[in-house]
This record gives sequence, structure tokens and C-alpha cells, in this order.
Amino acid sequence: MSEIPAPRAAVTALPPYVPGRPPTPRPGVTTYKLSSNENPYPPLPGVVEAAAAAVARMNRYPDMACTDLYAALADRLEVPTENLAAGTGSVAVLYHLLQAWCQDGDDVVFAWRSFEAYPIAVTVTGATPVKVPVTDDGRHDLDAMMAAITDRTRVVVLCTPNNPTGPAITHTEVADFCARVPDHVLVVVDEAYREFVRSPDPVDGMALHRAFPRVVVLRTFAKAYGLAGFRVGYAVAHPEVAAAVRACALPFGVSSVAQAAAIASLDAEAALLERVEELVAERTRMLAGLREQGWTVPDAQGNFVWLGVGDRTADLAAAAEAAGVVVRPFAGEGIRVSIGEPEATTRFLEVAARN
Repeated sequence: MSEIPAPRAAVTALPPYVPGRPPTPRPGVTTYKLSSNENPYPPLPGVVEAAAAAVARMNRYPDMACTDLYAALADRLEVPTENLAAGTGSVAVLYHLLQAWCQDGDDVVFAWRSFEAYPIAVTVTGATPVKVPVTDDGRHDLDAMMAAITDRTRVVVLCTPNNPTGPAITHTEVADFCARVPDHVLVVVDEAYREFVRSPDPVDGMALHRAFPRVVVLRTFAKAYGLAGFRVGYAVAHPEVAAAVRACALPFGVSSVAQAAAIASLDAEAALLERVEELVAERTRMLAGLREQGWTVPDAQGNFVWLGVGDRTADLAAAAEAAGVVVRPFAGEGIRVSIGEPEATTRFLEVAARN
């Protein structure tokens, strides 16, 4: 049998993406999935109806220009539609942006540990991921990230709040950072969890976008809006940047159903805010409970908390699963526990108290 041609070296070097694993059903035990940063609540009012209406037209291609979605976002964010670029989740938009800007010999700087998809998205372009360690309390080290920028750097990614460690960067810090970044570098501000931030001086992505033409803001409908299963994210960027991102996007990538659901979700803001507040309250309870037990937990500004337990990671994850709660382990580093139902918070706190 003849050998098949080899893929690009960059592809064979890709690190694996590890998704949050669902719990295994167990007779007589209610199980909880806290391994993915999902919204545990059902769709917002009107979303199922809008999605169902779009399903009835599934024989037609979706609107590739996302006309109605861009119009709704432009109205909500007070930006021109030409500043928008949508994709199948904000991570897909990041892929498209890196494809537009990066190639062999380029660098992309980001904090680490941070979102697991970043090194994959960078490596697939042939560029080199430059991982700058977070501080001991899980925060971006912006001075170290600035020092890591060279003539080879094309993009810097800031994840705020940082997934999986939890802390958010302040607006003042990011604005100062953007003002110092060299002209040849794009700054991507990933705000996937922005709705959950309750810290002083939260990042205002739209203000950064208006102040710095090289800033690209990434947002998603997956988390607070509860559309993780439909995959809709978008970038707000300078028109030339947004156009380049759209040029690299998969044709018809955002389905008609996803577009309709996203628009309906924007219309349900009152219900959204109520659910977000409930999740923030559960996050506060989780954080306080863990600290009262003596755990060291970084500031949590997303819909998750981080326990940097190092060599104890596998044991703590196994103990949680034995109690019916699946969390997301990062081997040898720690576990991320998503915020879910109140019963799930109680169950995990019971596990933590025993371990």
C-alpha cells in the first residue's frame, strides 16, 4: 500500500483541544456538567420560536452577509455594520483573523494559561505561539507581554476575564497597554465573558475600539446568551480589519437558525440580565465557600472558578466525578469549575470540603 502525502508540519504540531466532558448517567444520582462554561438555563424568551421559524426554511442557504444580525448588532453597539465580522463562535472569528494576518515566521503573543484554543489557532497558520505566564494569582502580566513583542509579532491576544484562571484586566490597564503596543501589531481583546464582570473599572471594548484602530474586540452569544449549541460570535474592528476577517470566513458559516436565535437573544435583554445576576450570585457563593474552606482561589469574573491544585488535579477531578459533578481538569495545573445550577454549587462545595 502506498503512503499518503503528509499534511503541513504546522498541522502535525497542533496541540489537541480537549472539550469539557459530559457526566456519565448514574441510576439514582443527579449529575451535573461543570466542565464547560455553558449557561445552565434554557433559551431566552422568544429564541426557540425564532429558531423554529428559521428551521422551516432550512432548504435555503443562510444569509452569508448576516444582514439582519449585523443590523441588530450595529444598533445595539452603535457601530457601523462594516465594522462587524461574524463566525461560528468567537473562536472561529479569531481563526479567520489569524489566517488573515499570520504566516510562517510570525509571532502571536498571549497569556498562559489562557484559552486552550489560542495555541491551536496560531499554530495552524504556521505562526509561533508566544506564551507569557500569568502571575501567581492568575492575572495577565501586561509588562511581560509587552516585553515579548518583537518585530515578528503580528497579533497580541488579551483574554478578559481570563479563561480558565478567572481574573479580569481593568480598562485602564488595557488602554495603557494598547497605547504602548507598536503600530505593526493588532490587539485582540477577547470578551467572551464580559457580561459576568463585576470588578471596578471593567474593560469597555467599544471604547477601546473607538480609541485604538488596531484593537479588535471579540464577543460571543455562547455564554451569557445561552447559545453555545448554535455557535455565533463576532468581532468589532476597523472596517479594513473586519473586511479581511470576513474574507477568510467559511461561506455560509453562520446558519440561518443561529442568526435568528442571536437576533432574538438580543431582544431578550431583560431576561438575560436576570439570569446573569443569578449566575453571578452562584459564583459569589462558590468563591466564598471555597475560600472559607481554606482554598486559594483567584478572583473570578467569568462564569467559572479556578483551583490551581497542581499534582492534585486528577484526584480532585475524580472525587468530584464520583459525587456526580464533572469538572474540567488541566493535567498537573488545576481544575476549572463552571458555574451551573445551585444544586451543582452545593455538591461541589461538599466535595471540596472533603478533599
